[in-house]
Amino acid sequence: MLAPKSQRLLESCERHGVSFSEADWQDHGAPCLLSDYLLQQLERHPKWLAAVTSKRQDWQPSLSHFYGGEQHWLAPESDPDNSTMSAVSSIADMPEWDEATFMRQLRWYRHYWMVRLIYADINQAIELETLTRCLSLLADTVVNASVIWSQRQYQNLYGQALDAQGKPQSLIVIGMGKLGGYELNLSSDIDLIFAFREHGETQGGKKSTSHQEYFTKIGQKLIQHLDQVTADGFVFRVDMRLRPFGQSGALVLNMDSLENYYQDQGRDWERYAMIKARVMAGSEQDKKEFEAIRRPFVYRKYLDFGAISALRDLKGMIAKEVRRKGIEHNIKLGEGGIREVEFIVQALQILHGGRNQGLQNQALFQVLPLLAEHDYLPQQEVDLLLDAYRYLRRVEHALQGARDEQTQLLPSDPVERELLALRMGENSWQALDQRLWDYRHQVHGFFKSLIDDPEETSCDESAQEAWRVMLKQPDEEHLAEVLATIPWHAVDDTINRVYSFVSSKAVVFMQPIGQERLATFMAAFVKALEDEQHPDVVVERILPILEAVLRRTSYLVLLCENQSAITHLIRLCRESVWFSEAISTTPALLDELLDAHALFSPPSKQDLQIELDQILNRLPEEDEEAHMDALRRFRRSIILRIAACDITGILPVMKVSDHLTWLAEVILERVLQQAWHYLTQKHGYPIRDGEPRLTPELIIVGYGKSGGWELGYDSDLDLVFLHDADGKGATNGQRSVDNLTFYTRLGQRLIHALTSFTAAGRLYEVDMRLRPSGNSGMLVASFAGFEEYQKNEAWVWEHQALCRARALAGDSDLMSRFEDSRKAILGQVRDRIELKQSVIEMREKMRAHLDSGGKDKGFDLKQGAGGIIDIEFMVQYLVLARSHEFPQLMRYSDNVRQIEAAAEVGLLDLDTAEYMRETYKEYRALVHRLNLQKLGRVVAEDTLSQHQQRISQYWEYFLQNADI
Repeated sequence: MLAPKSQRLLESCERHGVSFSEADWQDHGAPCLLSDYLLQQLERHPKWLAAVTSKRQDWQPSLSHFYGGEQHWLAPESDPDNSTMSAVSSIADMPEWDEATFMRQLRWYRHYWMVRLIYADINQAIELETLTRCLSLLADTVVNASVIWSQRQYQNLYGQALDAQGKPQSLIVIGMGKLGGYELNLSSDIDLIFAFREHGETQGGKKSTSHQEYFTKIGQKLIQHLDQVTADGFVFRVDMRLRPFGQSGALVLNMDSLENYYQDQGRDWERYAMIKARVMAGSEQDKKEFEAIRRPFVYRKYLDFGAISALRDLKGMIAKEVRRKGIEHNIKLGEGGIREVEFIVQALQILHGGRNQGLQNQALFQVLPLLAEHDYLPQQEVDLLLDAYRYLRRVEHALQGARDEQTQLLPSDPVERELLALRMGENSWQALDQRLWDYRHQVHGFFKSLIDDPEETSCDESAQEAWRVMLKQPDEEHLAEVLATIPWHAVDDTINRVYSFVSSKAVVFMQPIGQERLATFMAAFVKALEDEQHPDVVVERILPILEAVLRRTSYLVLLCENQSAITHLIRLCRESVWFSEAISTTPALLDELLDAHALFSPPSKQDLQIELDQILNRLPEEDEEAHMDALRRFRRSIILRIAACDITGILPVMKVSDHLTWLAEVILERVLQQAWHYLTQKHGYPIRDGEPRLTPELIIVGYGKSGGWELGYDSDLDLVFLHDADGKGATNGQRSVDNLTFYTRLGQRLIHALTSFTAAGRLYEVDMRLRPSGNSGMLVASFAGFEEYQKNEAWVWEHQALCRARALAGDSDLMSRFEDSRKAILGQVRDRIELKQSVIEMREKMRAHLDSGGKDKGFDLKQGAGGIIDIEFMVQYLVLARSHEFPQLMRYSDNVRQIEAAAEVGLLDLDTAEYMRETYKEYRALVHRLNLQKLGRVVAEDTLSQHQQRISQYWEYFLQNADI
């Protein structure tokens, strides 16, 4: 009696007239039971069984195979027959498929090959190199098919894109990563870069357009054809984040721009990524031109010692990620995993490829043997790396082939583990697990030894021994002796605090290796305290950090091997309780202390974008939780670096806010992209003028501190979402919704992504009350509706808020239109008497409700009389009252430059403007300092009494002078 799964397949065969008996099942059916995806597809397409079980296999997907005749793919049960295929290389050879049919053909074609390959892989009837090459050829085929189909569709409308010699140009598609090396895995996304040869205008069509716009349209179509999920699934997930400037860069660049970018701005990690790049769609001329750009960028003619530090950084980044919790079961990213093998090979290619052109090959399987042949690695090590890599990749395929999922995580469920072992041909899970870890341990050993960067420990052996004894047998008298060299302010209190720590259950019951690491750290730490002026404060703030890392003592090793990191930790915790709390809450932030250059080099906005791209590009695009956690860890690490620069005086207050604001902008842009991807996968793309809009017609507007470049460490975000979609249109997916519903859901998705708590915390608190009509208004307003509201319904305080508003992320054209609209609204002619009265009433109302200072409490820096808000309200009045005369007043959205503009046009005398500006900056700097010490914003009355009194005088003058 057959099992229900096999019975369903046999019944499907019978319905479709396919001869496949129980005897056939006994011979060929076992692999089907090991893959839900395989069984599901064969139930739908039983006629594929003949090709799947055939002993004679041809592993060559191609355009001729795909375009061999409409009859082969229009019916899902059909099976392509290579013998009848004619060569297809041009538009003229392509069948007359409309777009829906074409996309369906692509998906069936992909399923057909996946079924054959998964079956062969489970049956161990195909070599790994053959399987990965076949998958890469499949990607080449569908990419080229999409380009040819789109060119045909646009031919009547736009004609052709010709170069200066009159030769036709096509979209150049560059495959990156495993795709570039013909090593694609069973359920991989594809990393692409789009380019074209020369700028110009199209010729021979009904209308002409620029080559840039023409190839952008073809690139957008390609993404839609492959990436969009329909009832038939998808073809490949397309990732464009490796292109120049990442997600913020143009979708398509011409070859000259590509060359200029890599020559002038290409980063070390992009050299690493470009090792595997190849042109997968384009002419022979395109391939030669691209190689002329790629090779000089990646490889140097000399032994590239300059790359060693960059490779160490990359190695450190990989090692840092491996230390993250829960990654040990990831056979790609975990210790000794696939990526460590790839790093070993590509690091040696970077170092030696300039002088040894044989190493300038994209395929790992071809490069590894050459490393032994040319004595860059011992033959024994190369053989082991090849065996390990093949086994790791086969396990990866066995994981992904089960359900056509992009995963590299080993299962925890016992049944899934045994099924995985069966797919691998192992006798049991224990056998598979043992073999896997044997390989991984050896790979990790090679990885650690590559580009060795020995670090000397400064920990004194006798001091370490004293702490070993202390941790085994805690004793207060002995502890007092160990700590006697430190200039404590409160000796007894500090010794009691340290004794409570070393005698706690968490320390007493540590594993021996953990106690050894703690003893080594304590010896180095106490030594560093001998010259410390505030050792009691430092100990009080660092002990919670030690308590947080007792179960992850590898951090103690890293700190002890890097004495400067201990020095940085002491200094920063002394100056900031916020810093101490941040690290004790998220010990992984200790990683940042290990690189002093990065810690004390504040990143630019472009640096932030690149760093975030590097982090997120390594994550599966569909793993939403991993992306949310990574964004939160990234934000915390960057804020910690900014705080380090603030505490040490590297950044003045204005620059601190700039960097915190850039960080918010970069995160908002990325969150918008992720929310857009999620919703378009679910509902398709919004349609406008008959064309799908492949990028969001939406902007995120920031008000207050984000709009005025004044974000603090714990600032929330005052946001407004504006869209410019066709209100009568709908999306083009299987689960279509109208455009307005789509954008409302996009707004909800954005708020969810920003405010949700995960294991890594929350990104930002978000306040949406400044949107048109406040909490009763639409979550995502139309741009036209926003303009109408601001012109006819908005209160004066809402126009005040607009003084400190600007677009932070989203569509660049809509951002420009918002700025034009903002200036038009601010530049309206207003009755100054009524305006001043409204401003004064609002200020009095705020002071009554929000001033947390007072006679016996102190001075509220923000809301108190003579504080920050008084300065802001006076400036906002000037912007609203006089911008129609002096447009300079509304050029910027930050208070400091608005003050400067008011002085420039004569509305403030230079002395008054200078005093207001410097006082405002001093107030903000003090607020930052108080935030770092978790002390709120109220200070003693006499702290800033002179500033408070003088700003109050300015406010009184503002109230009484009718000419202002």
